[in-house]
Amino acid sequence: MNINDIFQRFVNEKINGHGREEQPKRKTNKLLAAAVSLFALFGLILPWLSGIITDLYWFEAQGFAILFWRRYIAQAQLFAAAFVASFVIFAANCFIAARNGGGIDVSDTPIAKKKNIFLVCAVVSALFALYSMGMWDEFLKFMHPTSFGKKDPLFGMDISFYVFTLPFVQYILGWLRGIVFFAGIASAVIYFVKGCTGISDGKFFIAAEMRLHLTVLVSLFLALFGGTYWLDRYELLFSPTGVVFGAGYTDEHILLPALSAMAVAMFAAAVLLFVNFFKPMWKASVIFVIFLFAAGFAARALLPAAIQQYIVKPNEYEMEKKYLGYHLDFTRSAFGLDNVRSVSFTPEGEVTASELADDNETVQNIRLWDYSPLLRTYRQLQAIRTYYNFEDVFIDRYPLNGKNRQVMLAVRELDLSKLQNPTWVNTHLEFTHGYGVVMNPVNEISSGGMPYFFMKDIPVHENVNIPIERPQIYFGSGNYEYALVKTKVKEFDYPMGASNVRNVYDGDGGVPIGSLWRRILFALRFRDSEILFTGSLSKESRVLYNRNVRMAFEKAAPFLIYDAETYPVIIDGRILWVQDAFTWSERYPYSNPFFSADDTLIHFTGVNYIRNSVKCVEDAYTGRMEFFAVDENDPVLATWKKIFPGVFKGRDKVSEELCAHFRYPEDFFEVQTEVHRTYHMTDTNTYYNREDVWEVTPVGRKRRIQPNYVTMKLWGEKTPEFAIIVPYMPLGRDNLIGWMAGRCDSKSYGELLVYQFPKQKLIYGPGQVEALIDQNPEISAQLSLWSQRGSDVIRGDLLVVPVGKSLLYVQPLYLKAETGELPELKRVIVSTGGKVAWAEDFGAALEKLMGQKVTLSTGTKRENVGNTAQPSAQTPTGNDRKSLAAEASALYNAAISAQKNGDWALYGEKIKKLGDIISKLQEK
Repeated sequence: MNINDIFQRFVNEKINGHGREEQPKRKTNKLLAAAVSLFALFGLILPWLSGIITDLYWFEAQGFAILFWRRYIAQAQLFAAAFVASFVIFAANCFIAARNGGGIDVSDTPIAKKKNIFLVCAVVSALFALYSMGMWDEFLKFMHPTSFGKKDPLFGMDISFYVFTLPFVQYILGWLRGIVFFAGIASAVIYFVKGCTGISDGKFFIAAEMRLHLTVLVSLFLALFGGTYWLDRYELLFSPTGVVFGAGYTDEHILLPALSAMAVAMFAAAVLLFVNFFKPMWKASVIFVIFLFAAGFAARALLPAAIQQYIVKPNEYEMEKKYLGYHLDFTRSAFGLDNVRSVSFTPEGEVTASELADDNETVQNIRLWDYSPLLRTYRQLQAIRTYYNFEDVFIDRYPLNGKNRQVMLAVRELDLSKLQNPTWVNTHLEFTHGYGVVMNPVNEISSGGMPYFFMKDIPVHENVNIPIERPQIYFGSGNYEYALVKTKVKEFDYPMGASNVRNVYDGDGGVPIGSLWRRILFALRFRDSEILFTGSLSKESRVLYNRNVRMAFEKAAPFLIYDAETYPVIIDGRILWVQDAFTWSERYPYSNPFFSADDTLIHFTGVNYIRNSVKCVEDAYTGRMEFFAVDENDPVLATWKKIFPGVFKGRDKVSEELCAHFRYPEDFFEVQTEVHRTYHMTDTNTYYNREDVWEVTPVGRKRRIQPNYVTMKLWGEKTPEFAIIVPYMPLGRDNLIGWMAGRCDSKSYGELLVYQFPKQKLIYGPGQVEALIDQNPEISAQLSLWSQRGSDVIRGDLLVVPVGKSLLYVQPLYLKAETGELPELKRVIVSTGGKVAWAEDFGAALEKLMGQKVTLSTGTKRENVGNTAQPSAQTPTGNDRKSLAAEASALYNAAISAQKNGDWALYGEKIKKLGDIISKLQEK
């Protein structure tokens, strides 16, 4: 009996003797496999599919189906092409190796072995194909390039080659190298298993078939490497070494020839390797290839450092001069700074009273309310209920009484995290939206240091002619759950005394969810079975999701960069959200990439080309989204328009009312001001020596000066306009050297203007003015007194505002109880020409600064800017402490009564008046 018989007998005994014991195990294994399959189906696959299908519903509802399908089709095309190409290359090489190694035809290979080879090839090909899907955007840009109309100075190629073509070609070459490499490894393993290589009689041998096969693969691999070296020549335009970003003297004269030589060496090696198989001349070939490769390697790795150190550095400026010029030119062009209008201007010593009167519209729009203190005030006085919140405060301008008035406004959004009873019905069916807008002028103060409201309360009470017909906020800047609307449950609209006003959504936003099929899909998407079993849905019901405005736009068009701020505007009675979007690239030759010094602009890190080419608009009630192309000259946007036709509407489709609210985006302006502080130097020698670097961060501070939106009359212009401005200081100094303005009004939108001040004259900078304020005895003494009483003094942003032919500095000062959350605008500090004054309101402060009466109009029926206490029948008439105390007591009791009745608007009104009385008591 041989060993095989013994083994077979042993197996039979085990099967016959223990068959009954194995049967339960088999059943258990089958049940386990079934459970795993069900988990994969219901826990992974179906939720994934439901997410894709419901995404499609959302894109279709928005009218952006092409944004959905074009991406998936491109990914499918890449996957199919990569899979087929990979599988053909892998399978062909594996079967050739199997046939050559076995000495038999492939058709004679056992079926099981064929299946195994096919399976391995399919798995590896699928991995390569999956990786390629991530290149869908580069693939689409490669297929739809747009000329920039500008060529690089080294190779004479249009910029579009580097932005649209080169990245995808580089990817294809790298992908092919990987395919050929793994095909060679797989073939070598098969040959080894087949015994086609090894040691025989003490000598290493390789079968002829194996040599030929691997020679072809290695030749192809070397040729692909040669192509990579050839394309690396173009990467010199993005070289971060040397005094410029891009190719310098050493790059052009040493590295460029070296890369060319290495490419030629690789091509030659590929050809010679293949030829030598048929006509051996190994010695000469090896010597030739080694010489080329060594020369190229030395020129790339060793020679550049020596040339740079001993030839370029001693004469660096002269040898790098033309490359410095390329770098300056291309960087300014890439960041939209090539058309900046620079004006030399010498400000007068100080602002005069006549200039204040002549430039009245600028003065009346100077912002006294800082964003952070005002946001706290809004939340304390106007949130009304705990489940409402103001995410941020925004600045805008509206035409009132024939003139533009700058206002601060915020949207009262829903905050479900503060809901007292967060049941499923409450969070998804009843509490579905926020309500209304709060608005105040930028420079007016009411009693108790509170803002004077143009819009306030619920329902919205308007003091100006800006009607709101749709105050409900279903889509906003907060974090929103999905909402089910048009259900059998009436939605909570807003609170009213002891009861609540109910509402039924009558818009067409969201996606229908009336059918059982869609309920199943959305139950899987949100992992919420209540959607499936609730009896509140009807055939007309709709589901609102992707309700955060910025995140919705990012989902629809992820190839754009979005501004950090989404701001609201009121147009034709509706609240619209405006989101600025930017086209970008990291592939603009000679342009220095942007790197943020803090987290505020981190989304622009690495970008070296950017344009504010797109304005996005979304309706706060319906969630309807629109993309507007506002820069028709942008080649990157032109390419995306080719890829996604019909998505981007022309600027002519923007209504005049909406266009009047567009503004120069703050993030984009900050990027440009940061780049311009160095690249304003057009002279290469000045730039090389860094003789005139500017700064936007005062000495001794970590935080840069934030740009400010102002209504002002730019020097040299006849009428006031809305603009964003920021001052510049020389590096390491506190005095002003100039300031930049980004124009926002329709007629001049997008223009950049820089005013440069003379270097020989002292123009006070923000740090120097703050030092003057600190040195003022009256101010410093009062600040110390407030601090001793346990109050927190909050100093607002110091604004630098051009008025007339000089500069006016304005800083609001807030007071907050140490344990409180309600800051009061207590004083306004003004300065010009080295003089400092302060008062309780802006008008009084200006009069004190000028030493004479200053007549200012606020654009409303009020006498003085900033002195706008709202008249009331309850204003105390007695001036003695007893009458004031009695009035304070009455106001307190009225406020408590309003609080108990749920009348929060009246409560806020009484508290504000109480604050006014307390201030008068403190003065007495």
